[in-house]
Amino acid sequence: MDEVSKNKILTFKELKEKVQALQKSGKKVVQSHGIFDLIHPGIINHLNSARAEGDILIVTVIKDEDVRKMPGRPVFPGKMRLENVASLIPVDYVALVDDTPPFECIRQLKPDVFAKGRAYLERDEKIHGNAIGEEVTQLPPETRVFETIGFSFSSSQIINSLLDMYPDDTKAYLKDFSSRYSFSEIVKYIDDLRKMKVLIIGDGIIDEYHYCQTMGKSAKAHLVVNQYLFHEVFAGGAFAIANHTAGICEQVELVTLLGRNDSRESFVRDNLKKNVKAKFYFREDGPTIVKKRYINHYLNNKLFEINYLDDTFIDSELEEQIIEDLITILPDFDLVLVSDFGHGLITKKMMEIIEKHSTNMAVNTQTNGANTGYNLITKYGQPHFICLDEPEARLATQIRFGHIEEVLQRLSERLNTDSLIVTQGKHGSIAINKSGEIVKTPVFSSKVVDTIGAGDAFFAFTAPCYANKLPLDFTTFVGNAAASIAIQIMGNKRPVEKSELLEFMHTILK
Repeated sequence: MDEVSKNKILTFKELKEKVQALQKSGKKVVQSHGIFDLIHPGIINHLNSARAEGDILIVTVIKDEDVRKMPGRPVFPGKMRLENVASLIPVDYVALVDDTPPFECIRQLKPDVFAKGRAYLERDEKIHGNAIGEEVTQLPPETRVFETIGFSFSSSQIINSLLDMYPDDTKAYLKDFSSRYSFSEIVKYIDDLRKMKVLIIGDGIIDEYHYCQTMGKSAKAHLVVNQYLFHEVFAGGAFAIANHTAGICEQVELVTLLGRNDSRESFVRDNLKKNVKAKFYFREDGPTIVKKRYINHYLNNKLFEINYLDDTFIDSELEEQIIEDLITILPDFDLVLVSDFGHGLITKKMMEIIEKHSTNMAVNTQTNGANTGYNLITKYGQPHFICLDEPEARLATQIRFGHIEEVLQRLSERLNTDSLIVTQGKHGSIAINKSGEIVKTPVFSSKVVDTIGAGDAFFAFTAPCYANKLPLDFTTFVGNAAASIAIQIMGNKRPVEKSELLEFMHTILK
């Protein structure tokens, strides 16, 4: 890499200071933002057009971990993409940036002009129905959006045509699905979920990820010594499901449980989306549930986990208080999601009340290290919609080795449910409805960062689809797409957003 190109590469902090200095000196700064995975004629045309709109062209390149398009993206790592852009003549400065939340770097840099490419514009018109897109509506008022004109090239289309990202059966599935559903129809179906009123009842969990590095074996005990590096804290469990749901439904309410001592209430409130209305109940005999996972930072392997919880059922006084409130509000909701982790909130009496007063009841009973074998879906009467993973479904039917179709049919008949979906990890998902129709959907992911939270995302996106009477094959497609995005996110660091879900689906269906 030559010296001129090297001097163009800045940190984000340096770029921010550079932009401020340039603007202060009277220069007009134009910004382009994207992945820049493949440098093709469309990108060159876009950058030349953008450069003509001002005195200085800066480019922000999205980091690998924030690329949310499809499996196999980005093709090239961030450092290489950064150097490629820096070598282009129209570019004055370039930096590698976070894109969580999307377009935050534009809001911070406050360029005079934000340049959007033709392919970007066409994609936004399909996905968002406008030229800017949902996340860009909050751009600084002084920033003008410029749409570069000319011929269009899509990096995604080029990559899809040149690289085999999926096995033949998945490609055949996507081709068949796109022949049955146009992308405009997909967008309409997802948009129609917006006005649904959703209530989520379940165990809220605070997930702590403590990152360590291995030091060596202890000389005095049979254990490996690890050095603490840093930790992150996420809102998981029912909190995460509420955040996922709030991305596609405008009215979301949450009924959950906190511990009176060290409730973490402020943290939870700060980490719920603005359109999530939370009703917290407090147990006096236990803490807010915290699950601490210790992780080898280099390998990203989980070493062990410690749970802080009292998983006995809540006392009868608190149970009656919650039930009294639920009886009043349950009929007001189009959909009730029960996120049952088996940690003491959902009692038998509460189940019966929820089933009796809900128009559409969706249930996910999770099997985890604290409840294995004791938190089965069969404790419910007749949920309208059920979402489980394969081990949970097999435990409930006691069919350990039989065909998964047999598991589905037996569980569906026993619970007389409208729709049952079972997720199968790398094998995708399989679903059955009351008429006996079975739908198999392949997995759409290849890069796995963390599987924690993928099932929650799947449940949060499929249940509203069911309640809005969308076809079963469409519902499972949406769920698998949401889960494919979720497994690229560490824990429940952030929810899957509607815009990235649509972008993902738009990309894989090209």
